[in-house]
Amino acid sequence: MEKFTKKDPVETITQVKRALLVGVIYADHEEESGQALLGELKELTENLGIEVVKTVLVYLRQPKAPLLLGSGKTEELIEMAHTLKCEAIVLDETLTPGQQRNWEKMSKLYVMDRQEVILEIFGQRAQTKEAVLQVELAQMEYTLPRLTRAWTHLSRQKGGRVTLRGEGEKQLEVDKRLVRKRISQLKRELKEVLQHRGVQRKRRLRIPVPTGAIVGYTNAGKSSLLNMLTEAKVRAEDKLFATLDPTTRRLELPSGQRFLLTDTVGFIRKLPHKLVDAFKATLEETVHADIIIHVIDGSSPEAEHHWETTQEVLKELGVESKPTLTVINKSDLGVDPVLFGALQTKVPDLLQISARTGEGTDALLGAIEALLEEQVVLANLMIPHDRYDLIHALYELGAIKNQEVRDDGVYILGNIPKRFLTQVEPFEIKAP
Repeated sequence: MEKFTKKDPVETITQVKRALLVGVIYADHEEESGQALLGELKELTENLGIEVVKTVLVYLRQPKAPLLLGSGKTEELIEMAHTLKCEAIVLDETLTPGQQRNWEKMSKLYVMDRQEVILEIFGQRAQTKEAVLQVELAQMEYTLPRLTRAWTHLSRQKGGRVTLRGEGEKQLEVDKRLVRKRISQLKRELKEVLQHRGVQRKRRLRIPVPTGAIVGYTNAGKSSLLNMLTEAKVRAEDKLFATLDPTTRRLELPSGQRFLLTDTVGFIRKLPHKLVDAFKATLEETVHADIIIHVIDGSSPEAEHHWETTQEVLKELGVESKPTLTVINKSDLGVDPVLFGALQTKVPDLLQISARTGEGTDALLGAIEALLEEQVVLANLMIPHDRYDLIHALYELGAIKNQEVRDDGVYILGNIPKRFLTQVEPFEIKAP
């Protein structure tokens, strides 16, 4: 147990320069899927500026409580990490606090699981106040049961305001109390931010411009699609989680109707549940959207698995039955016909686009308009003269077909969005 030594143990993730990556594949899983997940973890780790020296896929019949893996395989991997002069071992699984401590005691190395890698990336890239608070809350909740780890302290949590002032059982209790206090404070601050966000949403809904949310697996090209459709300048890079904060831009459809489109945070397999919970507020734009645009990376051999992952998250959010357009992006890179066929059996109205070249844009815009038309009703409205704000809103929507001004109000015939009707219920509504 004590044969592995290191003169200068790494205490923070920022000190890690070289790492050994370990993937785990269970008996009922396919090796191809395990390799894909390991490749994904490699990209995530490299996004932190850490060199991945070697990747290893380990087969496991059932997890072992002390270390997840058997003691023999664990020692073999630790020996490999020391031989390769790695400062860290990264496992593509979720380790319990006890398992993480046991690995670090045995190896005298910094040991991370998939959760910690993703949390660190989110911590580095969060920009808005809401995202910063959400990430820090997830980090603190992850850290609390891990305060006794062998080589690390709370100082490595960039977003945190908790510091350690000494060692020992007494100090550990002080630190736990400080972390719990910070968690409570973060929840209060986040609640205030979300209330402000709710007020902003209500203001938007006063003029009921239809809305859409772009969702999909990370790196599918969601931000690129938003930029192409709306001429926005959202950061779009070929890396996982390049964009964390939701961005809303206005799009004018071919018919002249206005449409608000929001880019959301990307999904990923094995996303830590703490982050799913933390980012549900960010994903509320998806919950409140009229339609969802689900973007799939057509150049990825894992596209079908990515579609399934996104569907699972949408189900968690309770929006799996919301009107959805599914588009395969990156058609300019070539889409495997077999892959396209497999997805088409699940999504018959599958569209193919290229956010880079603009291919398929007309078909996508037409499909958006067709979905929106299903959410309107042809109706006659009588709106009093003191509610010209509603008339203005209908003009903004391009909903008015005919208008007649009378003594008692303005009579309008138009394609009225169903959710707009909730604002005019006190007035006369007639079928045409």
